[in-house]
Amino acid sequence: MATVTEKLIAINVAVFILFFFFRTLAFLFQMPSDFLLEWFVFPKEISEFIVKPWSIITYAFLHSGIWHILSNMLILYYAGIYFLNYFSAKKLLNFYFLGAIFGALVFMASYNLFPAFQGMGRSYLLGASAAVMSVLVGIATHIPHMRIRLILIGSIKFWWIAAFFVVLDVIQIPISNPGGHLAHLGGAAFGYIYASQLGRGNDFAIGFEKFMDWIASLFSPSKRADRRSNLKTVHRRKNTSSSSTSYTYGSQRNKREEQEKIDAILDKISKSGYDSLTKQEKDYLFNAGKD
Repeated sequence: MATVTEKLIAINVAVFILFFFFRTLAFLFQMPSDFLLEWFVFPKEISEFIVKPWSIITYAFLHSGIWHILSNMLILYYAGIYFLNYFSAKKLLNFYFLGAIFGALVFMASYNLFPAFQGMGRSYLLGASAAVMSVLVGIATHIPHMRIRLILIGSIKFWWIAAFFVVLDVIQIPISNPGGHLAHLGGAAFGYIYASQLGRGNDFAIGFEKFMDWIASLFSPSKRADRRSNLKTVHRRKNTSSSSTSYTYGSQRNKREEQEKIDAILDKISKSGYDSLTKQEKDYLFNAGKD
């Protein structure tokens, strides 16, 4: 079964293909190529945003080219693997969507506050970078000293990777796409703040999580039955010698033993780093993150 990270990547790729299919048709029939895209990208003008409020979310599933989506999805995939070892799938969605929202608001505020953006005309924000930076910086904040082995570089701490992308965005602001890089920094800032608060036991995004659950329930009428089946398996068995009915309750793959094994692996990571795990331990931890 696909993880929430893989589902987000699949949605991004599907939307990318769909919009470029429409762009190809527009080219062939000599039609305006961006008339549909403009309804889903995030604008810098508040008045335009009021007309299309959904754009504060939809822009985070749009990309301008192959390299744009490839780089974002690669970072999201690898950050998501580590993220789901420490947080739930719902928390990843919190980081992704709220990081996108915060990045969009920073983008809009920048264009309306900083003199450098005056006279630039119409400008739009698209791409999952702010959302991805929120996830990356969020998990790097939670496990800053975990060592990651990179090809040609070797073993480096997780927070170094996040810091590299943050510094890269800061450096590029006066060079090109300043509004986009400020949006990335907005997503990164949200990821850091949210992860820091979660570490203190303060989940200020719980209201958003409940709202997302409510949205999901609108499309899943059997959600209550599914949740019940995830908690326990009930087998009904008729007793042929009497009229009474007995029930046998089974646990789901012995959750207690499974959690103890996961905790032991995580303790090993905290002491010796991720690379100290055996292949079997890595596979077990990866598969546990999918459940």
